[in-house]
Amino acid sequence: MARYRDANCKLCRREGEKLFLKGTRCLSDKCAIERRQYAPGQHGRNMRRKISPYGVQLREKQKIRRIYGILEKQFRNYFKQADLKSGVTGEILLQMLETRLDNLVYRLGFAPSRKAARQLVRHRHVMVDGRIVNFPSYNVKPGQVIKVKEKSKNLDVIHSALKEVGRGDDYPWLRLNKAALEGELLEIPKRGDIPLTVNEQLVVELYSK
Repeated sequence: MARYRDANCKLCRREGEKLFLKGTRCLSDKCAIERRQYAPGQHGRNMRRKISPYGVQLREKQKIRRIYGILEKQFRNYFKQADLKSGVTGEILLQMLETRLDNLVYRLGFAPSRKAARQLVRHRHVMVDGRIVNFPSYNVKPGQVIKVKEKSKNLDVIHSALKEVGRGDDYPWLRLNKAALEGELLEIPKRGDIPLTVNEQLVVELYSK
């Protein structure tokens, strides 16, 4: 399976803002954006600041795709599915990405980053409604319970993430039980409740050309 193997910090530098791809490191003075506020590569310092409307749309698409850690083909498939549904396409797209299992494991605070959450799912540490699910892209439905497997409850990465971050309490569409290491998706999140500073309408305009 194809996956991004280069340094995650380069992605933040390319977009010119923190995408929070490396957990607590992004909040420290070791963050690449804090140390080098220019794009990666030998021409990064000299890149033109003014970009075309198409470039603005492309950068917004790349930003969303990189935040959720998915590749171009998969992202385009999500857009096609969102476009077929009734409603605001951009909002539906974000809702589909937010209800991925790896994202919800991250939102609940069981992992310091989406990449770490994806690894927990892949390594069979996570259960949905009592069944082990090892597909990060699994679409969680409202009412389904996400739980850390009994044998995995002592993993340091989970407890350190909950201790340092504790994100699960901040989202009205999630219920978190830290003691039991489980959470529930209460409802599909509304756009105003999704904490992303992105303009998804630019993605719709990009793919509609």
